[in-house]
Amino acid sequence: MSDTATAELRKTPLNARHRSSNGRMVPFAGWDMPVEYGGIVAEHLAVRTRAGLFDVSHMGEIEVAGKDALAAVQRISCNDASQLQVGQAQYSGLLTPEGTFLDDMIVYRMAPNHFMLVVNASNVAKDFGWISDQVKVAGDVAAIDSSSRYALIAIQGPASRDVLQPLTGADLSEIRPYWFSYGEVANARATISRTGYTGEDGFEIFVPPNMADKVWMALLESGRSADVVPVGLGARDTLRLEASMRLYGNDIDETTSVLEAGLGWTVGWAKDSFIGHERLREQKAHGVTRKLIGFEMIERGIARHGHQVVRGGKPVGVVTSGTQTPFLKKSIGMAYVPIDLVVPGTEIDIDIRGRVAKARVVPMPFYKRT
Repeated sequence: MSDTATAELRKTPLNARHRSSNGRMVPFAGWDMPVEYGGIVAEHLAVRTRAGLFDVSHMGEIEVAGKDALAAVQRISCNDASQLQVGQAQYSGLLTPEGTFLDDMIVYRMAPNHFMLVVNASNVAKDFGWISDQVKVAGDVAAIDSSSRYALIAIQGPASRDVLQPLTGADLSEIRPYWFSYGEVANARATISRTGYTGEDGFEIFVPPNMADKVWMALLESGRSADVVPVGLGARDTLRLEASMRLYGNDIDETTSVLEAGLGWTVGWAKDSFIGHERLREQKAHGVTRKLIGFEMIERGIARHGHQVVRGGKPVGVVTSGTQTPFLKKSIGMAYVPIDLVVPGTEIDIDIRGRVAKARVVPMPFYKRT
């Protein structure tokens, strides 16, 4: 990569720290991000068995506030935000009128009339433009792209609470999954959320950008006895795939509906309406013709994003994510296939660079922590 190209990439507040820690940097969604430090396998196993530290400051934060904020969020989010108490969060979709994904997001209820939507880094500008246009019809409400106000650090793994607790006065045991609290972490004001993208218990910590390095180093120091390590994008991807968490741009996008993606549980069916509801109700009533399944390879090979699922020599589906998992030690993946191939135990054929290899449909998630 040229110096000019590198200069054009955005940098998180922790960029210098990643470079001084020998992070291998790559372009990702317009950002200069670490893909690994000491190896993807080692970092993956650290999160599964101890804890790992992630810089996810590239994610976007869009705040929606005003007297009619709830009505606005109910319109743009497929989940039911009216079920959220202040201090609670939920996973949801930002949908097109066709019930497909503009993005997926976490919706935080900060106050009765104030919400924060955490969206994917590659979609911030698109999402903000869409949200700004759509909330206008809700009444007294405004949307603000507040991404520059936050650095976001995640500590994930079974030791994460023990690592974070000495650095904050907040009682972490009182924060349930998908709830959040306010406090200080290493003397930095913070929003502490019990959320993550790894399938493990853990916390995501929103702090002012100028405090990010101090908090990062404090977490590494607190986690020294647990051998906590920094983790890059490579292990973040293998961890989320083991946990069957969908990745925007791979497993979900503007061509895939919520029901096709197996995410019907994120829909607030009791709501009168939301963007995409007509199409989703139609699909719910009549069924879909394809669906996202999990599979593991029976024969040798690793199926990757874009590989074709074939039947009778003809493509009938496509692999959206696939890898050899460090913890499960299996070759697994997700793929969209015709509805007659979705039953667990069904064998499918995958074209892996010109060689057809057998795989078996299995239930998801592949990994679930005890």
